[in-house]
Amino acid sequence: MTIPDQGQMKRWRLILGAASEESLKAAIGGSASGGQLLDEDSLLMDEALAAIYDGASGDTGGTSAGTGVQGAGGQSRTAGLGSSSPKLAKWLGDVRTFFPPDIVSVIQSDAVQRKGLTQLLFEPELLSQVKPDIGMVATLMSLRGHIPERTKETARKLVHEVVDEIVKRLAQDLTRAVTGALNRRQHTPLPSMTGLDWSTTIRRNLKHYDTERQLLIPEKVFFFDRARKSKEWTVILDIDQSGSMANSVIYASIVGSIFASMPSLDTRVVAFDTAVVDLTEQCANDPVDMLFGIQLGGGTDINQSIQYCEPFIAEPKKTMFILVSDLYEGGNRTEMIRRLKEMHEAGVKVICLLALADDGIPSYDEDVARKLASFGIPCFGCSPDKLPELIEGALKGMDLQTLAARTGKGGKAKE
Repeated sequence: MTIPDQGQMKRWRLILGAASEESLKAAIGGSASGGQLLDEDSLLMDEALAAIYDGASGDTGGTSAGTGVQGAGGQSRTAGLGSSSPKLAKWLGDVRTFFPPDIVSVIQSDAVQRKGLTQLLFEPELLSQVKPDIGMVATLMSLRGHIPERTKETARKLVHEVVDEIVKRLAQDLTRAVTGALNRRQHTPLPSMTGLDWSTTIRRNLKHYDTERQLLIPEKVFFFDRARKSKEWTVILDIDQSGSMANSVIYASIVGSIFASMPSLDTRVVAFDTAVVDLTEQCANDPVDMLFGIQLGGGTDINQSIQYCEPFIAEPKKTMFILVSDLYEGGNRTEMIRRLKEMHEAGVKVICLLALADDGIPSYDEDVARKLASFGIPCFGCSPDKLPELIEGALKGMDLQTLAARTGKGGKAKE
């Protein structure tokens, strides 16, 4: 066995904690009285980790989950953040200094879940230092009824920042996908400055460019047919707001707000647990308000939500119904499957997204997914970045099972 180098021992020391120091030094031939394995910066990093991943909860100002990391020799690492805001603020600063953003998100989430550090969410001065990410938004949503008034505005700013980031990431591609699928290239002879197709006009008139005056003098100007912009398709997003679907709920809600901004789509956004909440109005106005209108957790009645959505289907062949759910039904499972099958047979493009998230597919009801797939209704997970391709293909009339195999996580729809 080769002797590990000091860099490897440093990483193991950060993983195992202070109790492993002497054993690790001995493994590389160091003396028990020799210098420390960690330099000054690494010690601060270790202190930040120890505050969350100890076996002992310490004075954290909340309830510990009691799932710490054992040090060498079976001894628990011991430390704690303490309940004072200055100490928490320093810890947040250290975490953001010494770890990359994706790791910061994990540590912050663990701070709330493992150590009960709700001070991060309930004190404005602390919440303002939290790295905004979709996981923290999910936590805020789950605790929305308990957030004190003094923190609500800071919480809204954090959620707004995450929403803006996701909109920037998805809006352009989704808009391009929808307008491309609806063949916006058809033109009209009726002039309208707001409907001027600059790209086609320039491209078709390049041969008329006056090199002497360096001017493009168009012989013919092209305008988009504005009549095609008005509610050509209906898109219904039916979103399961059970706790296991947290990230999917956030992404789906924001996608709904992007759809609502497109004149060519009549968009409905519905969220459900054992009750149904129509979020269409909030979705069209402010997606942050919409997210704070969602309450994660509770039971699940998918059948009831589908029944609520059915009256919005005026033209089945011009309707896309997207069910975002893990398919665990607490209501009438037989009726749920029947409604989805009949919707599909009527010509509605029915898609079941088991997850709309960057990470893997969560636990889901495989029996229901398999039965729906046998009817031609694809059930699969999809990352937000793949959603524009899925929407464009569905609007163009492509086979949904083929689309699912191309865009879904795991490479194919569930069968």
